[in-house]
Formats: sequence, C-alpha cells, structure tokens
Amino acid sequence: MPRLTRTLRIVLAGLAVALALPAALRAQAGGIAVGASMPTGLTLETLDGKPMPLADAIGKKPAVIEFWATWCPLCRKLEPAMQAARTRYGKEVAFIGIGVPDNQTAERQQQFVRERGMQGMFLFDKESAAVKAFASPHTSYVVVLDAAGKVVYTGVGGEQDIDAAVKRALPTR
Repeated sequence: MPRLTRTLRIVLAGLAVALALPAALRAQAGGIAVGASMPTGLTLETLDGKPMPLADAIGKKPAVIEFWATWCPLCRKLEPAMQAARTRYGKEVAFIGIGVPDNQTAERQQQFVRERGMQGMFLFDKESAAVKAFASPHTSYVVVLDAAGKVVYTGVGGEQDIDAAVKRALPTR
C-alpha cells in the first residue's frame, strides 16, 4: 500500500504541474510536431482564386498560421487574440489564415473577412493539401514557425495564448 500511495502522489504531482502550465507551453495532441520543419511545396489559393505558394506568403520571417472556417465558433473566440497579435507583431511576423474547404468556399471566406475587416493574408486550401501536410486536427488549429521555418508552437481552441506563442518564434531581444 505505501508503494501505491507514493506512485499516486507522483502521478498527481505531475498532473498538477501539467495543469498549471500556460496553454502555450502544454503539449498538443495531434498536428505537426514541434521542432519539425514547415512542409514544402504547398500551393494554395488566395481568396480571389490566384495560386499562392505558402512559402511566398510566409517569406523569410516568423509566421502564425491558423486553420479556420467561417462556421467555427472556436475560431471566432480566438480572433481577438489573433487580432491583438497582428497589431503588435504585424511588421515582424506573417499572419496567414488558411481556410479549410469543409462546408466552405473561398468566396464565402472572402466575404466573411471583408465584412469583419480582418487583417492578414488569407488563403484557401481547396484540396486540403495544407490540412494534410500540417496534420491539422481541427479548425482553430494554430502553427507558429520561426524564421527558419521550424515549428515552435501548435495549439487548438479558442483560448490559446497567441502572444506567448509568437514570442517563441521571435529572436531574443
């Protein structure tokens, strides 16, 4: 019995530590692995139908990629944090919304972006190539890349600490 109690205490202590971590530091189930390189060779479409290589959209700076849809309540909940990060880091970081094709069209997403005055680059993943390449488990899935194209953060849901995630991608000042 004392052995079980000690083991139980260790497990509970580990659980307490994990729950105490900020959301930006917790491990994410599913999706591309932190530390992996950005998938290459992906060409998506702008919301007006023009082909756009994802690497061109990102360029040579850190990037925040969000897989989203107009019907996604978690994406809507996440939008204020994304907008605050765009305002704060927009000159240093590329912000790219990748629209998933599930029950969506590029035209519908374009209208949504325009009506809400959303900022950043928005691409449409018509063939789900990016969804597959990034192993996106859900809408509201965020991937943050450093300037070298390494994944430094992944998360899903409407309560992600986008500011902390972006800071992981920036060079120390």
